[in-house]
This record gives sequence, structure tokens and C-alpha cells, in this order.
Amino acid sequence: MATLRDDFMWGNSTSSMQYDGAQHEGGKGPSVYEHFDGAWEEAVDGYHRYREDIALMKDMGMNCYRFQTSWSRVMPHGVGEINEEGLKYYSDTVDELLAQGIEPMVCLYHFDMPLELAEKYHGFASKEVVDAFVEYAKVVIDTLAPRVKWWVPFNEQNAFGSTLGPLIAGDLRPEAADDENEIFQVLHNSLVALARVERYLHEHYPESKVGCMAAFTPVYPASNDPVDVHAAHEAERFSDWLYYDVCTHGAYPAYFKSYVSAHNLSVDMTEQELADLANARYDFASLSYYRSQSVSGAQAGNVPVTKIIEAGGVRNEHLKANEWNWEIDPLGFRYSLTEIHQRTGLPVFSLENGIGWRESLPADGSEIQDDYRIDYHRAHIRAMKDAVAFDGVDVLGYLGWGLIDIPSSSGDTEKRYGNVFVDYAGAGEKHLARYPKKSYAWIKRAFESNGEEL
Repeated sequence: MATLRDDFMWGNSTSSMQYDGAQHEGGKGPSVYEHFDGAWEEAVDGYHRYREDIALMKDMGMNCYRFQTSWSRVMPHGVGEINEEGLKYYSDTVDELLAQGIEPMVCLYHFDMPLELAEKYHGFASKEVVDAFVEYAKVVIDTLAPRVKWWVPFNEQNAFGSTLGPLIAGDLRPEAADDENEIFQVLHNSLVALARVERYLHEHYPESKVGCMAAFTPVYPASNDPVDVHAAHEAERFSDWLYYDVCTHGAYPAYFKSYVSAHNLSVDMTEQELADLANARYDFASLSYYRSQSVSGAQAGNVPVTKIIEAGGVRNEHLKANEWNWEIDPLGFRYSLTEIHQRTGLPVFSLENGIGWRESLPADGSEIQDDYRIDYHRAHIRAMKDAVAFDGVDVLGYLGWGLIDIPSSSGDTEKRYGNVFVDYAGAGEKHLARYPKKSYAWIKRAFESNGEEL
């Protein structure tokens, strides 16, 4: 088993809409998430409790925390006016992290488009929003980059090239999810925004480390029938590899250009935008990993590539799953790390990993016995170490997702990922109180021993 690098980074990841709360405090403007059902109003009240949570992270042995700055907290209208109080919250978060010996990593966009930009321009469907995002990014960068080395401008950006893409990129029109041209336009526009932010960071703050990030999901064929194998190949190629290929090769691959031509799509790409993509240089490739998926080519039929998994997805009988049917596949994690490293030639940073489970506080006041979470993280950390030892992957770090409970991306407070339970239902002083679970002590040993004590 490999020994991980001495500067390996262990930690936690969150997003602003799932963590901060305080939707109507501190000068924050509205984002699209305030129009979706969910626990966004208070989330877990990180806006007021971040020091308490950073102390928990420190005690758990973390040396890195990836958090997101909310665009509409920094710029309430998405453009123009800068909310200094919002900037100060994130600046204070950075100061507290550094004081506790925890390296901050900043994400600039995690699906919470300012509402005004969504309503006026349909989010990243518009090139106007690319310009607006770059201006917002510069404000945050100039405030934080003198103290923050690690940057991942977009969360799970490959998802912009899926049927979810328009929605999470700020296009609220229901028909956009069925418009393949729109899906690829959104992906392209966001890639241009990423490239321009990367250039600004490296030109003005040369010590910065800038990463591209995908939600990587291996896609397996339902059988060895060539039809299934081809469907899995196409699904993985367009859902995962298209993004990394553009980021690391600086151009759209031949398979994408051929597909666009064959299907009479017309994605608006200017010469300057293509030059921006060609000149982009990323320091690491990063991913979120939770599960693998399997597809049947026959079941998918002749659907667009963006809908293969949706139409052809089947249960993998060889893997266990949680109650949301997310299949548990540590070997798929090793595959993901290895293939990303080999295909991109970049060091790899695992920025999200974890398992959702329905949990409640025991009536007798004892801790939650989440052995399933210990088993999940143990198996995935071992798979990561195998990727280092046997596949030669340069892995920079391992961050769990929501290791202090936060609502899921759908706003579901029942689906919990954390080593620390947050009591949404508690009354009075117990409301949103934090309670370590059994996995808290385990992950503390794992992190503090640099992955040796599992």
C-alpha cells in the first residue's frame, strides 16, 4: 500500500447555498436557489457558525477546506454594486482557516446563479453572463488571492454539458433541458469563463494553483454486448471526457466536432473564445466521485448522447447501493483517478467523496453509529492509495463532501453525508446544534495519520 505524499491534503467541501444560509442577511441578493424548494433560508447557518465548524474541522485533522463564494452575496445584482459585507464574510473565513492551519480552497460557482442574471439572460446561455462572471471572479480573486493559493472556479462543470446543464447554469426555461444545442452552448460559454479566470489568476497571482473540476461517473456496459459497450463508451465520453479533453488539450476533440456536424447543431464559438481555450493552462485536474453507473444500449435506443444515461441506465447487480440507488463502487474510484491522470497528464485532486444516509439522533443521547460511512470512506481511501501505489497516480488530496451535515443539492435534509450531525429539527439552543457521529473519531485518525490508520 502506498504512502501518500507528505503534503497530502485532507478535508471538507461545501457549497454556499447548502452551507451559508442567511439568505436575506448581510446585503445578499437573490439567487435562483431561493426559488427552489429546500432548506436554503438557513441551510446549516454557516454564515454565523463558521468559526465553530472550522474548529471541528481542525479537530478532525483536516488541513484543507474547499468553500464557495456566493456570486449574489458578493454582487447582489450579479453585476455592478459590490457588497463589501459579503466579501468580508468570505475574507474572515479565510483568516480563520489560516489561523487554524487549514488551507483554503475557493470555488466561485456552485450552481447558484444570481436571479437577475437568470431572468434577464438565462444564465450561462448568454455571453453577457460570461463577462459578468469574470468581473465577479476578479473582485473575489483580488480580495482573497493574496492569502488563497488553491482555486477551482467551477464546481462539477462537466454537468453543464448534460440535461441538467441549463438549470444549474442559470437557465430556468424547462425546454432548455431538451435542447442539445443549448446544452452545448452553456458548456462552451462556461468553459470560456473558466479559461479567462484561469488566465487572470495566473497572470496576477502567479503562485495560484488553478484546477478544472468534473463530477466523474464511470459508465459501465450492462453486458459484453457491443451495443452496450458502445453506449457506455459514448455516455462516458460525452459526460466526463469531453470536459477534461477541452481543458487539457485546449480544443474541442474530433468526436465532439463530428457529432455537432452530424446532428446539425450550431454552437456559437468565436475565434477569440477558441483562442482563450487554447491558451488555458490548469495546474491540476479535480473531481467529485460518489458512484458508477451502467447502461443498456438497447434500452437507451437512438437518443442524443446527453440522454444515454437517463434513458439507458440500469441497476448493477454486482454492487450494493444506498436508498437513493447510488451504487457503492470503490474500484470505480481507483479507475477514475487513474484514467483522469493518464488522460490529462495532470496531478489529480479528489474534491468530493461520501455517502448519503438517512439518520436521526438516538433518543438515549448516544452517538449515531454510522459504520456504513466508515466502511465507505475506508474502502475509497484504500482504492485511492492503490491508484497511487499500483497505477502511479499523483494524487494531491482527498476532501469529503459535507463532512458536517448540509442539505443535499435537492434541498433534502434527510440525506446526510457528514461525520457531524446537524440537528435541523432541534428547538431553541439545540436548533442546528452539531453532534459528532461514530465516524468522527475514525476520520480523525485517518486524516491525522495521513491515511495510514484505516
